[in-house]
Amino acid sequence: QVHMAESGGGLVQPGGSLKLSCKVSGRPFMNDAMAWFRAPPDQEREYVAAISWSGSSEHYTDSVKGRFTISRDNSRNTVYLEMSSLKSEDTAVYYCTVVRWPDKPISNDYWGQGTQVTVSS
Repeated sequence: QVHMAESGGGLVQPGGSLKLSCKVSGRPFMNDAMAWFRAPPDQEREYVAAISWSGSSEHYTDSVKGRFTISRDNSRNTVYLEMSSLKSEDTAVYYCTVVRWPDKPISNDYWGQGTQVTVSS
């Protein structure tokens, strides 16, 4: 059974930074492209960023380019999302999942509980 465990969210002031982690189990992690999605309050889940299986390619939605960085550690089965210059519109529950490059989730079963990020003064 595939399991995604997101962590690292919290309350941060505008302009602040956070680093999210997602540990994956139940699947050969290093074969997969991984992505972060987010669900803002009362909105549909949306794509944020993706990283190739090797980590050599990254892709971002326009609204986070230059502020967010996705990375991975295949030895730890973990993907990260480093967020800086955070804005109120970044407030959302953040999820990671396995994707077909760059933003197509491969299964509706590969979602975790997510981690809440709240940007507020």
